[in-house]
Amino acid sequence: MKKNIIAYALLFSLLYNVFQYVNATKIIKAKEAEVVLKKEQLAALKDSLQGMSQSKFFTLNEDSYAQEYLFDKNMDYRKVMNKVTKEIKDLNASTEGNKLVTYNDASIEKKYLINNIEFINHRWVIAEFSNGKLWGQVLLKYFPLEDKPTEFEVINTVLY
Repeated sequence: MKKNIIAYALLFSLLYNVFQYVNATKIIKAKEAEVVLKKEQLAALKDSLQGMSQSKFFTLNEDSYAQEYLFDKNMDYRKVMNKVTKEIKDLNASTEGNKLVTYNDASIEKKYLINNIEFINHRWVIAEFSNGKLWGQVLLKYFPLEDKPTEFEVINTVLY
């Protein structure tokens, strides 16, 4: 009877160890697959960050060619940005809404006002506008003048 108990104990121990080995192997493979997946995701995120850093080129703050253009005209690009931003925001004070937003309509209760402005280069600005319910974007061409108000030309408007 002692031999049967020892045999059962050895058999149980052997089965338990085989089970643990198989289970641990599956867990390790699953974790290795997860690590590979995370590495691929990390590589994709790094690539997208690289693309984002390249897209920063299309801002006046990062575009050295646009800055040089303004410098050649004896204008500081930061002052131009501040002046143009102020003039665009000042147009919001009109009772008809901002005249640069072509969707202003007498039938609309709330007028469209420009909220955010992003300088693309020394000539173009993209601005986000809203009336509280609808919003859109307007692409503007601007001509900064030293002692006169900036001239604006609406290139295109999108309403969402």
